[in-house]
Amino acid sequence: MTVRTPSSRIRRAVTPLALCAGLTVGLTACAADPDEGTNGVGRLSAPEIEGKAQTAADAAKAVRLSGTLVSKGGTFKLNMRLKQDGATGSVTTKNSTFELLRVGDALYLKADAGFWDHDDQATHGAAEAGSEAADTLGDKYVKVPQGDPSYKQLRGFTEMGPLLDGLIGLHGEKVKGDRDQIGGVRTVKVKGGADGEGGTLDVSLDGVPYPVQFARGGGAGVVVLSEWNKDFPLAAPSKEETLDYGKQLPRT
Repeated sequence: MTVRTPSSRIRRAVTPLALCAGLTVGLTACAADPDEGTNGVGRLSAPEIEGKAQTAADAAKAVRLSGTLVSKGGTFKLNMRLKQDGATGSVTTKNSTFELLRVGDALYLKADAGFWDHDDQATHGAAEAGSEAADTLGDKYVKVPQGDPSYKQLRGFTEMGPLLDGLIGLHGEKVKGDRDQIGGVRTVKVKGGADGEGGTLDVSLDGVPYPVQFARGGGAGVVVLSEWNKDFPLAAPSKEETLDYGKQLPRT
């Protein structure tokens, strides 16, 4: 029978630790690799990660964009599905919600009667006319004339490329942030400035490094980007569902 001395028992206990603890480098080598099983972009520098995300977004054919935008014109809640030749979804403002549908250059707006009826600011005669128009236009797809002042503004909510470029661009020095998980997707953060004052972009660590979320600087809103490259049907509404109001929409 062999009797181990206390010193031999101590040596046996510490031997496995010694394999990973001789130096700080040793400790690091034995720690879990946060990038194991990922697409590897977490190992890149902040500008490189942003570049990968931008390249992936530019190459995508479709995306869902949802969230809130705060601007001088107010607060907008978006829920849009976008692709290169059109879009469909909804926009909510302080006073109303309306649907947008774009197929090529044809842009349609759908809202309830309350969106069109603003008789509280009109004369009696104009109020009656406005109410009649509201009853006619409510819950119908109204084709927005390209010459109408609102066409360009409304179309801006449906343009995939320009909308993404305007929403997910970081400002200031790019700083690599922490890892996170958004909607079940592992991400790495890239910040514009040390405190994210120029925005914070979450980039997917799973599969293609698509942008997953963008928090605009100064509390100007957060948008989530999902369903990348997932196609969806896009077709003009039927004639029965559509009204063509002419060269200019009624004032709202």
